[in-house]
Amino acid sequence: MIRLAVFGTGRIGAVHALNAAAIAGVEIVYLVDPIASEARASIARQTGAQVVDAATVFADASITGVIIASSTDTHAELLVQAAQAGKAIFCEKPVSLNFALVEEVTRKVEQAGVPCMLGFQRRYDPNFRMVRDRIASGEAGPLEQVVMHTRDPSPPPVSYVERSGGMFRDQAIHDFDMARYLLGEEISTVYAVGGCLIDPAIGAAGDIDTAMITLTSVSGRFVSMNNCRRAPFGYDQRLEALCAREVLYVENTGVHAVRVGDATGFRTAQPMNYFIERFAEAYRNEMVAFIDLLRHGSTPLAGIRDGLEAQRLAEAAQVSMQTGLPVQLHDNWSPAAS
Repeated sequence: MIRLAVFGTGRIGAVHALNAAAIAGVEIVYLVDPIASEARASIARQTGAQVVDAATVFADASITGVIIASSTDTHAELLVQAAQAGKAIFCEKPVSLNFALVEEVTRKVEQAGVPCMLGFQRRYDPNFRMVRDRIASGEAGPLEQVVMHTRDPSPPPVSYVERSGGMFRDQAIHDFDMARYLLGEEISTVYAVGGCLIDPAIGAAGDIDTAMITLTSVSGRFVSMNNCRRAPFGYDQRLEALCAREVLYVENTGVHAVRVGDATGFRTAQPMNYFIERFAEAYRNEMVAFIDLLRHGSTPLAGIRDGLEAQRLAEAAQVSMQTGLPVQLHDNWSPAAS
């Protein structure tokens, strides 16, 4: 029996807890969330888990692994505590909004030698995996360009913006990770422009709602990222990979696949409402992979160092936007060095 503890019972914590509990031979033993809520009570009822504090989790030798899906400001400390307690870890991104702390925690977790998987769920989406597999196998030919579109259905509340760390660290970090995943190599140059074109309140909170980023890989290949906090038709998540023999597309996933035709023309379904629905299968696959890691030692598609490197790109994009200049990355570049 795999015995787990889940930190955080918000939207994504609920997804992970219920997905893990649905796997045969897995028991959610503990929930850790200091905020009493109906969501916490509901997950406890559905999983049979006991609500406890963090100390109880780390003192229980029978706990095989932990799922960290609490607020971002708790991730770093919980990662270190879990590593010191010898627990396998699944952690949502980002590790911290403080990049120096991300570097420190990454070193500590790696030195502890515990398995650690980071929550970049797009790597577990069947469509993105197929693109990666066709590139990695050589079937599509050498990859030359990647274009990604990530647009939310509507801007988030300002209260969320104020604690999110900014659009690059919060939303675009998934695209930075996907760029590294598809290219199979690191990025050498980051150039970003951004502004507030949709919601003035986001600008007043010190963030942006619209951005375009160009990445150049160490071998000279290009990635174009288009990120926005609004798409009039719903959640917009598309990708195009230009290879020597194939062009690979990942299109938006509709709420259904029926195309309706009448005298006025043809209509298709709107895209799925948001990332939770769009990547529901990826989240399930992700948790299956975490259990495989615990049972068989399987290597996860995204580890803690992938989190560090994706956030390095987010930090470089922030610097580029502020200075108006491309950022040239070198080994262990950090924003403090700029």
